[in-house]
Order: sequence, then C-alpha cells, then structure tokens
Amino acid sequence: MHYGHQWADTSEDDKEAYRLGSSRYLASKYGANCKGITLSPVQAQRANALAAAQGLANKASFQVADALAQPFPDGQFDLVWSMESGEHMPDKAKFVDELVRVAAPGATIILVTWCHRDLGPSEQSLKPDEKKLLDKICNAFYLPAWCSTADYLKLLESYSVEDIKAEDWSPYVAPFWPAVIRSALTFKGFFSLLRTGTKTIRGALAMPLMIQGFKKDLIKYSIITCRKPE
Repeated sequence: MHYGHQWADTSEDDKEAYRLGSSRYLASKYGANCKGITLSPVQAQRANALAAAQGLANKASFQVADALAQPFPDGQFDLVWSMESGEHMPDKAKFVDELVRVAAPGATIILVTWCHRDLGPSEQSLKPDEKKLLDKICNAFYLPAWCSTADYLKLLESYSVEDIKAEDWSPYVAPFWPAVIRSALTFKGFFSLLRTGTKTIRGALAMPLMIQGFKKDLIKYSIITCRKPE
C-alpha cells in the first residue's frame, strides 16, 4: 500500500517535523509505505534522517520534486495527502490535476489548505479591504494568490471524483497564531528568531495579519476530501 504525498516549502527544522511528520505518522501507525515530496533539499534530507531515526527508513522516504509535475506514474497511491500546500501553488488547477492523476482508482484524496472565504451569491470578488489584507499576507509569506474552498470543490467536481466533502477547521487552528507570537516574545524565542534570517523574521512580523484575517472571517483553514472513482 502506498501513501503519499506531501509538499512544503520551508526549511526550518520544527516546521519540517510538523509538515513532513504526518507521513512518518502514517507509516508508524498504519504500516503504510509513504513517499513525500518537497522543493527543499534541506527538508528532504532532514525528513529522511528523522524517518531513519524512528526506524521508518523502509516505510517513509522523501525526495525533492515539484508538486505541479510529480515524478510518479498515474494511479500509484491509495491515499494522496496534501498538508498546507495548496496555498503555495501558483496553479491551483494543475495542482489538483496532479493530485487526481497520481491517485489510484478508489483512492482517497485529502487536501488541507489555507483559503479565503467563499464568495456570496451576489459577489464577484472579495471586498477591497479584504483583498488588501490578503495581499499583505501573501507578500509577507511569499505566496501566490489564494482561492476559496468553493474554488477547490469546483476543480474536483470537474474530475468527477466522488464523495466530495469539505469542512472549515478555522476555529481549531485560530489559537495557533497568538501562541506563536507569545513564544516569539520570550527571550529564547526572540534570539532564535534573529538567527533564522530576514525571511523568517518577515513572516513572523506578518502573523498579526493572520490574526486579523481570522477575526474578519476572511481566512479559512479548510479540509477537503474526496475519492477517485473505481
């Protein structure tokens, strides 16, 4: 049984363990064979080292690859799992296309991603102040344009996948951002932040924008699942 895939773009060790760690969890708990992909050579090396340290080297492996052009044959995986990756993808349609392509017939696809709110029936776009806030967030975190959960659902529907479901998990993750800010304000957190470089500092300074986005009900943390037809 094959379980995959993952994609993340940051190279800090704690974030690697968090994102690529879900593959190791699946390998450990269910005995699954997992393949993870990332754009970062440092992250792939670190993830493989962590898998080896946990005795999972024969179950979980990680490599450098592009999620928009995956190096896997059609229909390879029984489960395709994407964790906080969609918001990094400049081409959402191609991203979904690859998720569906590498999924085997009957496979489950799970997409966990940051989105902006769904538009109302009479809306053609986000409000100007919402666009401005989201642009600031994307610029700070080096992200392309976001889409809504409804946009992902439309893309999946175009592939005739089955059992499409979506839930908003925003309330469960909203406390994360204030907690990160509090940790950064400690003596240890402050000096650790200084050592990480300007890009990480830039992202840290943008965290209050994320909190603002949650309060405005603009930012959504969505989980979307579906099944590829047999």
